[in-house]
Amino acid sequence: MSGILEGKRILVTGVLMESSIAFQVAKLAQEQGAEIILTAFPRPTLTERIAKKLPKPCKVIELDVTNDEHLAGLADVVRDELGGLDGVVHSIGFAPQDALGGNFLNTPWESVATAVHVSAFSLKSLTMACLPLMTEGGSVVGLTFDATIAWPQYDWMGPAKAALEATSRYLARDLGKQDVRCNLVSAGPIKSMAAKSIPGFDTLADTWNVRSPLSWDVTDPEPAGRGVVALLSDWFPKTTGEVVHVDGGLHAIGA
Repeated sequence: MSGILEGKRILVTGVLMESSIAFQVAKLAQEQGAEIILTAFPRPTLTERIAKKLPKPCKVIELDVTNDEHLAGLADVVRDELGGLDGVVHSIGFAPQDALGGNFLNTPWESVATAVHVSAFSLKSLTMACLPLMTEGGSVVGLTFDATIAWPQYDWMGPAKAALEATSRYLARDLGKQDVRCNLVSAGPIKSMAAKSIPGFDTLADTWNVRSPLSWDVTDPEPAGRGVVALLSDWFPKTTGEVVHVDGGLHAIGA
């Protein structure tokens, strides 16, 4: 029996650690029949080491999503490797330290601008760089952390994720005529590289021990990875502009 991504060609960003959701997406995508290519920044060698733990070898290319030259050359590199694309995974987020950890009221614009550029505007930049490769349509899937509410310690990454979610909706609106879907997975907290940069992450994650209807394991990125792979597949052919929660159901529960 073939996998749900059989014959698909997928670009995956953000594979930095084996514990990351992006790594699980890459692993599951290969297991489900896809050919993949990874992008990395600022240390491609780190991603190349982690990529050796995937079921099959794959190419790693350097990509800074804030660098216009990198973005302009992306399509040619991917075309040479895979011929085209059927899916893109956006797993990119960054905020300077002074934009996190309870400093919301004092964060300077320069740090906020960096967070929004890297974490939200990059979804548009990456998608447009890859669009010439999705000649038969495709699926773009990003990762968010529920931006409908304010989280402790998360500070300006919250508005950045809100911008990401809005960007996804507008991409869905404008790319639908080209049969390109754009959706997000809102995952629960995972102990990844991104989590390490958030002061007080353990306190934030402890909320899931109290309120999540389904048990949540912060060391298990596979459920979120499965959600992303499902949205990359043809099993959601008419779903776009959506935020799919893979968070144990916490988003639906009050105090």
